[in-house]
Amino acid sequence: MRGIALALLAVWLVAVLSPARADETRRRLRVPILMYHYISTPPDDADRYRLDLSVTPEQFAAQLRWLRDHGYTAVSLDDVYNALHAGTPLPPRPVVLTFDDGYADAYHHAYRLLRQFGMTGTFFVVTEWIDQNRPGYLTWDQAREMAAAGMSIQSHSRTHPDLSRGCDYDCLVYQILGSVETIEAEIGVRPRFFCYPGGRYNADILTVLEQVGIVAAVTTQGGTLHVSDRPLELARVRVRGTTQLGDFAWMVRDWRG
Repeated sequence: MRGIALALLAVWLVAVLSPARADETRRRLRVPILMYHYISTPPDDADRYRLDLSVTPEQFAAQLRWLRDHGYTAVSLDDVYNALHAGTPLPPRPVVLTFDDGYADAYHHAYRLLRQFGMTGTFFVVTEWIDQNRPGYLTWDQAREMAAAGMSIQSHSRTHPDLSRGCDYDCLVYQILGSVETIEAEIGVRPRFFCYPGGRYNADILTVLEQVGIVAAVTTQGGTLHVSDRPLELARVRVRGTTQLGDFAWMVRDWRG
């Protein structure tokens, strides 16, 4: 029995630790990729957009606690991509936590709570906003600390324009490749994933993403189902300030969009 157990362990280690190799199999995978923006209490003068995009730290902690208590494991977009394209196994209840725009509360609240609950997240940053030390956004020192702790820092473009309108090929290269190279220079890891500013994209954008080495991208389209032949159009589950815990549980567990 001991010999069989060791043999099974060896097979598992090879499967997990070996680089994933893509094949021609078309796969369908249901994984909730949660979409957050602010993890903070909105100010008194917040407009409806800030209110809608704001999940308080207390709400976020309750959501992470629910995920932990119900057996969910936070996985990376790399894990999802490898599962789609090479059949690499995922844990029984995988979930991806993503955060758009690179707000300062990503460090002060999201990162702190993720570590508290033993989870990781993917943070899509607008690189020029960090370069400019824009108030209310991450700094590169904070991003480096987060990356060193296991968080993923990925591209959300250079200045967050609508790439689908009035952005020619040179503009797309500037926005996408420029952001990727900046993150690589600052963090030491080249991004493989992209988040469309405003959720808008077209065929020209997809072409440039592939040319610069982006393997998958997340949209603002609602859903939990992903297919291997559309990795640049991954759906997500939007978490709003008005999302109650019961609604959150339904979206993660039962939503078939």
